[in-house]
Amino acid sequence: MLQRIQSIFLLLAGAASLALFGFPFATTPTEVEGSMLFADAAYNVQDQPALMGLFGLAGVLAIISIFLFSKRLLQMRISIFSFIANLIGVVLAVIFYMQNSSDAGDTVNDGIGIYLPVAAMIFTLLAHRFINKDEKLVRSMDRLR
Repeated sequence: MLQRIQSIFLLLAGAASLALFGFPFATTPTEVEGSMLFADAAYNVQDQPALMGLFGLAGVLAIISIFLFSKRLLQMRISIFSFIANLIGVVLAVIFYMQNSSDAGDTVNDGIGIYLPVAAMIFTLLAHRFINKDEKLVRSMDRLR
């Protein structure tokens, strides 16, 4: 059902993944000329098309899986794909930052966007746990019939 706790966790995971389109990973006090990431003084998802695709996919998958409450096994698979997309997105974001961190110098401040993918992954894992718990409950009830 839609009012289950895993639906709330999946909604929060989707919201955290999609909120990255509004919050930067890191900022600098001034624009850095010649920098690929900090040319606009903020390193955000829009700087890399791969990050846009991965975090957008993760958010959409989490929200889609909310409506698959009657197919719990499929819901668990899609939530794992959402987790993997977030994980790959975080790894790529760190790699892109490490490749271009020398351009910005020592004045880089972290933004709220650095914590959102971690929160999305935690919410996805919690949702997966509760979906699995529901599946075990349904299987045990079927066995008792």
